[in-house]
Amino acid sequence: MKQFLSISLALGLLAALPQAAQAGCYADYKAKQDNPLKLHYGVAELGGGCSKGAAQGELAPRLARDGWTLLNVVSVFGDEGLQERKDSAGRYFLRY
Repeated sequence: MKQFLSISLALGLLAALPQAAQAGCYADYKAKQDNPLKLHYGVAELGGGCSKGAAQGELAPRLARDGWTLLNVVSVFGDEGLQERKDSAGRYFLRY
């Protein structure tokens, strides 16, 4: 019984590791509005997959709600790249 409890505890801890170790996923992107033409560079947190394709699918509708068109996803990155992009994104840092 004691060995069974030890194995159960170990398996429970292993199952929790991916959630605890999971880093954030972010994308930096470029978007535009027409009439008059406006462009912006932004950084957004992703809730789905951590790839350019997933970012495009997630960001396009978010931006469209405010009249923006996603031009492209520049890159997808983790927590380590977040602060270095903050100044460049300005008011579009984690806005969408």
